[in-house]
Amino acid sequence: MSILVTGSTGTIGSQVLNQLAGSGVEVRGLTRSPNKAQFPAGVIAAPGDLADVDSVRAALKDVSTLFLLVPNVADELTQAMQALTVARESGVKGIVYLSVYKGDVYADVPHFASKNTVERMIEALDLPATALRPAYFIQNDLRQKDPLLSVGVYGMPVGGKGISMVDIRDIAEAAALELLRRERAAKSLPRETYALVGPDVLTGDDVAGIWSDALGRQIRYGGNDTTALEKRMKTMVPAWHALDLRLMLDRYQADGASATADDVGRLTRLLGHAPRSYRNFARDAAAQWIKH
Repeated sequence: MSILVTGSTGTIGSQVLNQLAGSGVEVRGLTRSPNKAQFPAGVIAAPGDLADVDSVRAALKDVSTLFLLVPNVADELTQAMQALTVARESGVKGIVYLSVYKGDVYADVPHFASKNTVERMIEALDLPATALRPAYFIQNDLRQKDPLLSVGVYGMPVGGKGISMVDIRDIAEAAALELLRRERAAKSLPRETYALVGPDVLTGDDVAGIWSDALGRQIRYGGNDTTALEKRMKTMVPAWHALDLRLMLDRYQADGASATADDVGRLTRLLGHAPRSYRNFARDAAAQWIKH
């Protein structure tokens, strides 16, 4: 039997494969282009696409544990629910689903509402799953390199309420730990939920201050204009996606996404170490940017 990782060539999925490599468990990565996939040694390329349910059926043959990461696409909810249905029918004994932090609260943010609906399906059908709920990815801010270095501005309008941003390495590590726990168990395990969060609650001004220290120059926060962000994003992604991201940031500004001490404590116990901090990420990123 084996673990199947969806989203295997993306930012999170590739990190999950790296964490699983060498574990002694057979690992497969679902990919639309198996001949081009550059996976860690020993990882098997499984042809398939979450939008093609028959290919998912074929990929799940002899799979006992599934990592389900569905990209932010227009039919995300359909893809996720179909994948769970096929996994259930194929007899998968364990699932780790990548959800989102505050998905049960941000009812007007499409991809949050979608992931919350998937969690409701998991609960209603009592599927043997761990739901991982990551907050805003710290590494999203690598895209801030140009405004940070050229004009001294942190341009992501995250607001003033505060977000417990999470490092993608902690996401991948948590996912791998839960996948291996479920894969190695003699039988299906009860449902679990983890908030994947950072150790600090950060506002836009806080993040600008961290970058000021990391870069050794004054960095200012660019403000809370999410309409301007939506316009910029529409030059890079479909209009529906740009609106989805704007709505997320509007809710961050209105309500924040602050983790509780219990959230951080549970994640620390799962990882075996404290979650990585934004300050350490910024320091390392700045060193790389200056080096190159």
